[in-house]
Amino acid sequence: MEIVTNNPTTSHLMTSRRFAPLFWTQFLSAFNDNFLKNTLVFLILFTLAADKAASLVTLAGAVFMAPFLLLSALGGEIADRFDKALIACRLKFTEIAAAAVAVVGIALSSIPVLMMALLMFGIISALFGPIKYGILPDHLERKELPRANAWIESATFAAILGGTIAGGVVSADGIGVSLFGPMMMILAIGCWFVSRYIPPTGSAAPDLVIDKNIFRSTWRQVNGLRADKRIWRAGLMTSWFWLIGAIVLSILPTLVKDSLGGGEIAVTAYLAVFAVSIAIGSAIAAWMSQGRIVLLPAPVGTALMALFGMDLAWTIWSMQPSVRAETLAIFFAGPNTVHVAIDLAGMAIASAFLVVPTFAAVQAWAPEASRARVVAAVSIVNAGFMTVGGILVAAIQAAGVSTGGILFGLAALNVVAAWLMLRYLPTNAFRDFVSILFRAFHRLEVGGAGKPQGGRPGTHPGAQPCQFPRRPAGFDSDR
Repeated sequence: MEIVTNNPTTSHLMTSRRFAPLFWTQFLSAFNDNFLKNTLVFLILFTLAADKAASLVTLAGAVFMAPFLLLSALGGEIADRFDKALIACRLKFTEIAAAAVAVVGIALSSIPVLMMALLMFGIISALFGPIKYGILPDHLERKELPRANAWIESATFAAILGGTIAGGVVSADGIGVSLFGPMMMILAIGCWFVSRYIPPTGSAAPDLVIDKNIFRSTWRQVNGLRADKRIWRAGLMTSWFWLIGAIVLSILPTLVKDSLGGGEIAVTAYLAVFAVSIAIGSAIAAWMSQGRIVLLPAPVGTALMALFGMDLAWTIWSMQPSVRAETLAIFFAGPNTVHVAIDLAGMAIASAFLVVPTFAAVQAWAPEASRARVVAAVSIVNAGFMTVGGILVAAIQAAGVSTGGILFGLAALNVVAAWLMLRYLPTNAFRDFVSILFRAFHRLEVGGAGKPQGGRPGTHPGAQPCQFPRRPAGFDSDR
């Protein structure tokens, strides 16, 4: 055994052709998704009575989420069968048509047309999901995966925040097509243009027969995920992150309005705190990993989520309903508003400790020929967790349980989840601790103790942008 100094890679991912086009494709696409979804929500709230609006807002969320449950398996098979970069380019070209439908919906103030556009965006996002995560190991070395996932997660939450703010801005003085239309189309065209520069990957499984029965393929892929205990456990940890995030974001508007006396601007401010904190936590998680697959941060992060969640629950539980604050300055001058922001930031930073290393593990451990299908199966489980969690929270709220009570229950579940993660951790917790201690804090590496953890870099560093609309051989075939 020898101690060697750690020599981090000098190339930055965000200036690399191997990663930057994918990053900006994901950011612009997620921004457009949330821009449309929030504009639709405001249109529903402005035009319908409160009782009808609530159900339609819930329906809008379901319309966008349903394709992830039904089509992720198909997306994984397509991504493994064909060139991932080419499929990404074609999906983003199709997204321009979806954006055009959305513009027509706004021009007509038609909620059904906008629901159709939202469904189209959901379908494209579900098919793109296995590509955006499955393509990373094709172009990056294994040691770069934690940092790449940190950037992707940060981009996703920044896009959620940006799309939410943009939807509010275009809806501030009534929703008009003159502002919404150009923004939507420019974002969609820009996303397609950037996607053309994702380097090609080739076909991982050229002989794969795509199963057109989406229910059978979904069941088969999830069942296949369970066959590998390491990947299955890492995937469940990833799903826990999305479950907690979905629940917290769903109850945040009620928490701000009823307990703190804030309005839409205050909700946006807390969303900004949450998104920035996710980015900070992702950077810390990548730093702790130092290019290795270490999963000890996952149970530690979940335990920290429980701690901050318990403090947040106690703060909300002990508060009396506040008077509505007219401005953001008055709102944050009120009691416990800053305290709540700190708790939310702590939960967001801790949650990044959970998702960044676990998704890197899924990518690193998945076989190359079926990597996109493995990622698709994890996406299906993620969507299932979020859907079931949303239904349960809605039922609990309908039963009259307060926001503070929900937060207490969430904190207790995080304690149980942290214990289960530590007990069934796919990696050795002590070795992970030693790796973090020596590599992250002392910049030292223990060498000669095992197999090198190299990965394969991109095989097409000088590849040309995808040439649309040239079709690959056999594109229309099941073979």
